[in-house]
Amino acid sequence: MRAATVTRFGGPEAVEITEHPTPVPGPGQVRIRVGAAALNPVDAAMRSGVFGGEGPVGLGFDVAGTVDAAGAGTRWTTGERVIALATGHHKPLGTHADHIVLDDAVLAPAPRTLDDIHAATLPLNTTTASQALRLLSLSPGQSLLVTGAAGGVGAHTVELAHRQGLKVTGLDADVHEEFLLSRGADHFLARGQQPSAGGFDGVLDAARLGADALAAVRDGGAYAGLWPGQEPRSERGIRVEALAVRADGALLAELSRLADLGVLRARVERTYPLRDAAEAHARLAEGGLRGRIVLVP
Repeated sequence: MRAATVTRFGGPEAVEITEHPTPVPGPGQVRIRVGAAALNPVDAAMRSGVFGGEGPVGLGFDVAGTVDAAGAGTRWTTGERVIALATGHHKPLGTHADHIVLDDAVLAPAPRTLDDIHAATLPLNTTTASQALRLLSLSPGQSLLVTGAAGGVGAHTVELAHRQGLKVTGLDADVHEEFLLSRGADHFLARGQQPSAGGFDGVLDAARLGADALAAVRDGGAYAGLWPGQEPRSERGIRVEALAVRADGALLAELSRLADLGVLRARVERTYPLRDAAEAHARLAEGGLRGRIVLVP
């Protein structure tokens, strides 16, 4: 089978399509025939060597597809449509491949209302958004600032926070105002506008503003970042957290249900065939996306 891998870290040109034996699931594992797999900024970070280590490294965290083999003791049967999150920065094979073998517990039923291309945008970003909100532990009626609010994680955070009854302010480029208000933001700040100092109970800093985002949190509030090791130092009694996302099939099943209800919106900017993974990485590096890039084997 084919897979997108990196043997030497670098730019988009470092992505190679390599051949591998089709993996065989062991006890408690399931093999997915990949229908689609989203490309995320963390894949670019892996490709460029941000997480260190040595190649070869397999790329891809998100997957939507069909179970085509199951090991002993699993709950899935051949032919079921599923989505899953494959975590890890140094895995030899990722979801940017023809097949992927994962533990039974990280799979969830695919949303019935979405095709594989749209479903593949959900696992990493919705799981991250949900777990970040758990870290912040805000109560209904409290205020939340989301930086980078129109991005993959940010937009789903806005949607989930609105559903939880939080008062949400989204911060991003002004072209995203209408979109964010339509997804549940109560207020919008254009990039470059300074949030009110100490004006929020919590902040989800998807844009990595660091100290500037922390300044918007009230004394004793909460800050959550998405890149462990890059979060600002705590001050004024603010609880500072950085999320290391964890695959969770039960949580993902609930998020899949919310996608079917229209609470979570899947956005696709463009698809590329797997063979053009390097070109897809180049497009990701250009920025200006209003949805996810998705690879299709």
